[in-house]
Amino acid sequence: MSHIVHDLIARGDARVVELPTEATVRHQVEADRNFGLPTALYGATVGCYLAFLLIVGSAFANPVLAIPMAIFVLFIVAGFGIPTIWTRLAGNTSEPQTLGEFERRGIMTETGRLAPKDATIQVLILPVLLVVWGLAVAVIAAIVA
Repeated sequence: MSHIVHDLIARGDARVVELPTEATVRHQVEADRNFGLPTALYGATVGCYLAFLLIVGSAFANPVLAIPMAIFVLFIVAGFGIPTIWTRLAGNTSEPQTLGEFERRGIMTETGRLAPKDATIQVLILPVLLVVWGLAVAVIAAIVA
């Protein structure tokens, strides 16, 4: 790259300008701290994870499980709470899509635009399967006991 600049200077095609007196600091990367999905999908994901813990915790109610369940709840709250706080930091001008925008436009991914239905399925498949698995384990435990 510097070779090209030197050639421009040697030919006399380069233009030298004075540095502006009050240059603003320009960041090369825009601070976009959200993932573009509606907040409702994050809420549904957190709800499914907490529902799984509620189902398993109530199915296998034991005082010994109180501390591990509390730790799991703290991990889930921290895992979703810290990124939520992160999206509200100063300098973040972007906002997540509303449900209406999400239904109209979907979301852009690395491989192209994804329809809202497909994006919702991809986001919620693991949490919903986890809730179904918790219900199945609770039912099996109730039948065996």
